[in-house]
Amino acid sequence: MSSAEASDATRVARRDDAVRAALEQGLLTPDRPIVALLDVPGIRASAAALRAAFETVTAPGTPVLHAFAVKATPLVPVLRLLREEGIGAEVASPGELALARAAGIAPGRTVLDSPAKTPADLREALALGIAVNADSPQELDRIDAAVRSAATRSPLGIRVNPQVGGGSIGALSTATATSKFGVALRDEGARAWIVRAYADRPWLTRLHAHSGSQGMPLPLMARGVAETYALAEEINRHVGRRQVDTIDIGGGLPVDFGSDAMAPTYEQYARLLAEVTPGLFDGRYGLVTEFGRSLLAKHGTVLARVEYTKSAGGRAVAVTHAGVQVATRTVYAPGSWPLRIAAYDAKGRPKTGPDVVQDVAGPACFAGDLLAEGRPLPLLEQGDHVAALDTGAYYFAHHYAYNSLARPGVYGYAPAEGDPGATRFAVVRTPQTLTEIVTESGGAHTRSLTALQEIQPLRPTDESSPSGA
Repeated sequence: MSSAEASDATRVARRDDAVRAALEQGLLTPDRPIVALLDVPGIRASAAALRAAFETVTAPGTPVLHAFAVKATPLVPVLRLLREEGIGAEVASPGELALARAAGIAPGRTVLDSPAKTPADLREALALGIAVNADSPQELDRIDAAVRSAATRSPLGIRVNPQVGGGSIGALSTATATSKFGVALRDEGARAWIVRAYADRPWLTRLHAHSGSQGMPLPLMARGVAETYALAEEINRHVGRRQVDTIDIGGGLPVDFGSDAMAPTYEQYARLLAEVTPGLFDGRYGLVTEFGRSLLAKHGTVLARVEYTKSAGGRAVAVTHAGVQVATRTVYAPGSWPLRIAAYDAKGRPKTGPDVVQDVAGPACFAGDLLAEGRPLPLLEQGDHVAALDTGAYYFAHHYAYNSLARPGVYGYAPAEGDPGATRFAVVRTPQTLTEIVTESGGAHTRSLTALQEIQPLRPTDESSPSGA
């Protein structure tokens, strides 16, 4: 067994222990039938692997910031854990910035990358010294005005779209010809405009591109980075000095949702980048990365109770408490976002027995609320449990309030010291209460609409009516 396979096996064993312990310790009960679990040692290991991969290919002394894409798992304790592992934050909204600040992530280790920054967003970022990448010429005009009116310590740059093409999931492809992100590098006149923009603004010192995401092949991602590097070189030649001193290569490393393997790895990607664009790592440029899904996906599990079982059309159906509210992408686009399902018995032990083709359904009131359709699994029974695997990013932290279903509690887990078979838990987010659901749904304004005075239509008077003039 290779070291990677051994690591994967250890992670699976840790997850199985956590599932059993979650039942034994009452995190999941008949009255609280869904819970989300995060593997803390696994998250730490992914952060360490990211740092090590780029340290291996980067010249000593090169400034490197790994900024976690907060959108992937916007939970303050997760951001704090990553901060302790040397990871900063990439934010795309005032809300995400507030989460990063609550986690104690310093402004100097934060990057703002929204395509729709308001004047207030820019003022706050520039006042704090947060790095900002302008997404369009109009946004750069706003930054021009802000820079003229106030001093700032913020590193500033432009986001470009290298237009190298898309991956297998169109909605997530950010480097297509018509992507909404960045300045389209191959559009007529765009490249010359970018070079001129830097020549006119000595304070523009960064260049940013994000070419990858789920479904994007590594060679195409590397090509996008190479295009960005070539543009930085062109700008610096044009201005006659090293004005662009940092290149932000974005994130988007795909995740293998078909197995427990951590693949592709950060090491594979970093080595590919070093082969394709060696000058990026020779120490002349600082480096920023913005990985999200690849840091957290493999370390999250949604565990739900099987409430009922039935059959329809000759197929077994297990009705569970995990569906569209925690796995929105999977339910609405199962072809792009299939999830692996693990079966556990009533005591949280891995379920055994011959595979039976069955559906794993969620609790929402529409027919398509399925975690898995026609999936071969040991036959699920009432009181068993299902685990939706690889859900640590873009799943339970992005609640979809269909049917006013409550957000599940989220707990981090790790082996108990001195007892490898035991698991301890920490609260990441408490389960949402019914009172909180009512409050979020306008409960404080129950009578506001019925008390609204009827607006009387305006009636012409002799003074306002043309006939009375």
